[in-house]
Amino acid sequence: NFTLKKRDIIWQKLGSVGVIVDTLPLHNPNKLKDLSKAWYFGNQLVQPLDKINEYFGSPVAFYFSFLDFYTWSLLPPAVMGLFIAYSSGDDQKEVLEAGSQVGDIQEDSGFVISGHMILAVFSMLWSTVVMEMWKRRSASLSYRWGTLNLAERFAEPRPGYRGELGTNPVTGRVEPLFPEWQRGLRMALVSVPVARVQKLHTDWDSLLTRPLLYAPSVLHIVYTNMLATVYKTAAESLTEYENHREESAHQNHLTAKVLVFTFFNNFAVLFHIAFFKQDVPLLRKRLASLLIVSQLVNQVTEVVIPYLVDRFISSPKRNEKEEDPVEDKFRNQGNMPPFPGLFAEYIELLVQFGYLSLFSCVFPLTAVLLLLNNLTEIRSDAYKICKLFRKPFSPSVGDMGVWQIAFEVLSFVSVVSNCWLLVLSPRLQEKCRRGEMSSTDLLLGAVIVEHLLILVKVIIAALIPDEPNWISKKKEQWEYKSMQALRQQKLLQPEKS
Repeated sequence: NFTLKKRDIIWQKLGSVGVIVDTLPLHNPNKLKDLSKAWYFGNQLVQPLDKINEYFGSPVAFYFSFLDFYTWSLLPPAVMGLFIAYSSGDDQKEVLEAGSQVGDIQEDSGFVISGHMILAVFSMLWSTVVMEMWKRRSASLSYRWGTLNLAERFAEPRPGYRGELGTNPVTGRVEPLFPEWQRGLRMALVSVPVARVQKLHTDWDSLLTRPLLYAPSVLHIVYTNMLATVYKTAAESLTEYENHREESAHQNHLTAKVLVFTFFNNFAVLFHIAFFKQDVPLLRKRLASLLIVSQLVNQVTEVVIPYLVDRFISSPKRNEKEEDPVEDKFRNQGNMPPFPGLFAEYIELLVQFGYLSLFSCVFPLTAVLLLLNNLTEIRSDAYKICKLFRKPFSPSVGDMGVWQIAFEVLSFVSVVSNCWLLVLSPRLQEKCRRGEMSSTDLLLGAVIVEHLLILVKVIIAALIPDEPNWISKKKEQWEYKSMQALRQQKLLQPEKS
């Protein structure tokens, strides 16, 4: 027995008492077949983003549009990396093997050194330009899909939102209400254990990170994935406790918690090698091995295993016939695993972006490997969402949310990382060894260059508008029409005596 109150969400209430076991949107076989042909079958180089948005919703469409945009933006650093990696021949091999131990470097190796310096500066500026151009692309897609000016605070509360029933002061509707001060208090209390977990991860550096410096990369990947799974589970519970009203706010706070941990979890070893051990050859070998091993693991887990699962396990169960009862077809879709969301996919892209923007100057082929990986990533992700999971619920979104901020933060952190790696370049270290430059002058110069590059990045971000001019004009037109409509409404209303 249960009691329904006014404005209660009926299906959620029925689910809590066991009347409704599960809810899911159903696939349309004909539309899904047409979408699959236009998406991952054949040799199409352009994704059908409008069809993806129409069938799976804007969250999925925004992910694949960003994956497509980011993949093709890897072409410039890939070309430059190939040129730097292979244009120098034996001279480059000598410098790469020397690393920061540069006692026997010849003068004619200067071109290689300057090539890596150019790649470092290019990576820092490239990351800013890419993210600013993506903002413009995102605004165009959001306008096209009708999600440019979403007012989510006026939407229905998310299913997990809890509170005392009351009247929403903005909408006038009766719905659960939760005081902001209580949410703020919970967030403050939550931040303490979150910080302690991150501090514990940092304290483990001497026990876990240092041995991983020399452990095989596959062990590194297993270690980071295990910690990421544990921490994400804890972050989900903590975010649920914070009790955010909108689904977007809930996801943004969850993502923010995991992102901080992800940064330390995936890049701690590389930063330890670069900033503390100052071992450029080891950093190069570790980055190269991580890229190669992680991509091999991803190809197996995202292409081979999903295909085998679909071919030998899922397909026989879904071998439907036209004469089968409709209930059986619905039940077959219900037996499929629920869509896990795009969290892991965004994390993978963020880690890629970090490898490229933070450390690619020590391994110029980084962008090449990422480009090759992502060309198959697009199709494998499309295959998985179409064939292996239930159709997801997809509330409308206007952009990537907090993921956009995460990529931009990495872009600025790359300035510090690359400037430090330039300090470790063989030519500059040789000048210090010979007494031609003091270590203090070298560090001071690096700090000055760092500040100048940050200033340049800020200027570039300011010069590139976040949205195209035609969208700005459209928004002005909307604002003008809204004012005109309000004015007309006031004129039509009879004056009260």
